[in-house]
Amino acid sequence: MSRAERLLDLMQILRRHRQPVSGNALASELGVSLRTLYRDIATLQGQGAGIEGEPGVGYILRPGFLLPPLMFTEEEVEALALGSRWVVDRGDSRLAGAARNALAKIAAVLPPDRREGMDASTLLVGPGEPIAAGDAELAAIRHAIRSEHKLELLYRDGRGSDSRRVVWPFALGFFDRVRVVVAWCELRQSFRHFRTDRIVALTATDTRYPRRRHAMLKEWRAAEGIPTPR
Repeated sequence: MSRAERLLDLMQILRRHRQPVSGNALASELGVSLRTLYRDIATLQGQGAGIEGEPGVGYILRPGFLLPPLMFTEEEVEALALGSRWVVDRGDSRLAGAARNALAKIAAVLPPDRREGMDASTLLVGPGEPIAAGDAELAAIRHAIRSEHKLELLYRDGRGSDSRRVVWPFALGFFDRVRVVVAWCELRQSFRHFRTDRIVALTATDTRYPRRRHAMLKEWRAAEGIPTPR
């Protein structure tokens, strides 16, 4: 591996982590000595990379620092193409359109050989069963999550009983057959999961819920025993 490739790999590793990473962990993943790692970090910082931290504390890449997309590897291009194709097939119409647009933007700045690899990717998304949920509902749910606004639901449970709920949505899960809203339920005063195909009616509100969605997501992960992505 050339030094340029190693520096790029170091940047990619830092981008994956949201918390400071120790120098030892970074050096181990790169397969270099700690002294080499410190030199690489100093080089990147000298080139303007927003890396914060120090030996013994750990390092983190400051939000907002962007890498040019021209450096995607073949496997990274395949991963992007595969993920986008899944969204096109299994997401709602707005997400599908966004995935197509994202692929087009990435392809527009890739070198010719990488662009051809994306167009000719042999990684395919298999057919799945249709998911019963309205596109408009999903768009409204995503907007409520982004803006941290409450939703009013008329919800029908698995036994066919209806109830009215005011919820604080903070995540939307896409599964093979269903989509699930993860939210704090004011009625139950706890985290609840709502299948979108059981939402009879949905009303968006202008009321912000009193907590940040990232904090609730972290608390929900802890309660469910789900590890935080790194």
